[in-house]
Amino acid sequence: MRILIAEDDLTSRIVLMNILKKQGHDVVATVNGAEAWEAMQKPDAPRMVILDWMMPELSGLDVCRRARAVQTDQPPYLIMLTTKGDKADLIAGLDAGADDYLAKPFDAGELRARINVGVRMLEIQATVAAKVLALQAALADIRTLRGLIPICASCKKIRDDQGIWKQIEVYIHEHTEAEFSHGVCTECMKKLYPDLVRDDQGASE
Repeated sequence: MRILIAEDDLTSRIVLMNILKKQGHDVVATVNGAEAWEAMQKPDAPRMVILDWMMPELSGLDVCRRARAVQTDQPPYLIMLTTKGDKADLIAGLDAGADDYLAKPFDAGELRARINVGVRMLEIQATVAAKVLALQAALADIRTLRGLIPICASCKKIRDDQGIWKQIEVYIHEHTEAEFSHGVCTECMKKLYPDLVRDDQGASE
């Protein structure tokens, strides 16, 4: 998992990077909120972000708010990292858009567990997003006939939007996914080919 971290304290940043790398993660490190936000705008931005609360230029809360203001079907998973432990601070972080909260000094095992939760959430998001795209593609392929269709009472041709009269099968083929296989019904068979229709066949039908 590629993880973006934003930590202005050098020692804390190095410790966090080492722990994440030992756990097998690819780490992108930034030193303040502004750098973190810039990295999050890139097309290949990591989907998981660990933000220190107190940072110069942009705080972790500011970055959370900006991230949540962006409309996307695959939002990043945001973990707030801070020394603030009051319930009011926890509520403020979650209200700002953080998905999880980890107090300093953090335990490596707890960090790993919380990251694993985030990974599962991101996998679920990706699965749902893929299904939505597949559904949208399927709906785009579906063409249906709606509204009033002008049809000739005599020859049964249909007038299209340009005022051109077309054979009914041509019109339906152009507006739906239907295909036609032509044949001759029993009534038309009697009219067109009376010599080929047996009396008993006509009586039974």
